[in-house]
Amino acid sequence: MRFQDPEAKKNSSLIDITPVVDTVFNLLIFFALSLNFISTPGIRVQLPKSAAQEITREKKDLRVVLTARDQLYLNEKPVDLNGLGAQFKKAADSNRDTQILIQADQRVAHGKVVQVMDLARSAGLYRLAIVTQPKPSKER
Repeated sequence: MRFQDPEAKKNSSLIDITPVVDTVFNLLIFFALSLNFISTPGIRVQLPKSAAQEITREKKDLRVVLTARDQLYLNEKPVDLNGLGAQFKKAADSNRDTQILIQADQRVAHGKVVQVMDLARSAGLYRLAIVTQPKPSKER
């Protein structure tokens, strides 16, 4: 004669909500990451094209823009090289993990980009990224 285990009957009526929780967390991550990719209009720069992967941007990141007219901006505010070095030092003192996003026009001399990179490194900031435009799918 077979007897049923009373505990087995209790466990069989439970609903597994793990897939629901996983889906909610995935949606939360998707929306949190998609809010970081808001573009900032204002400074016209013709970026070089690249097939590299996108990087995630954080609020503490500093965006340096070099225009074809030899203008320099830090987070959309005009700055000179000395002021840029001071801002990098200030950012390094508050957080060494600050990422520098260099957004240089494709016509800017390579030496200017290297100067910005050297300023960041001498201030103690080692997370550097060069911003590019994605290539259209047929150029890849």
